[in-house]
Amino acid sequence: MMLRTASALFALAALGGLIMAGMRFNGSPRPPSWLAMGHGLLAAAGLTLLIYAALTVGIPVMAQIGLGLFCLAAIGGAALNLLFHTKQLPLPIPLIIVHALLAVMAFAALLFGAFSGI
Repeated sequence: MMLRTASALFALAALGGLIMAGMRFNGSPRPPSWLAMGHGLLAAAGLTLLIYAALTVGIPVMAQIGLGLFCLAAIGGAALNLLFHTKQLPLPIPLIIVHALLAVMAFAALLFGAFSGI
């Protein structure tokens, strides 16, 4: 149940991420702060729940891989926020793409682990 709840939180975070990426690719230098913070909050909640599940009840190997990739994506997201967004600088598109690719791979691994048990 925890993996499925974490998956739902990450799905909501992904929706916000898609909206923000679309805004940046359409020329906006950065998304509104409320959207960026909501995205980060949902992703952090999902990551926290995933870590808790891994440490208490254990999670399948694919979900563990997803957890590792989500940790890397979180570092990229924190860098985007702290180095660019909070300084009112345009978000670098290459870093957005790397962050998104890590998050998509992590989400796929989590879903596979959560719903197949592998």
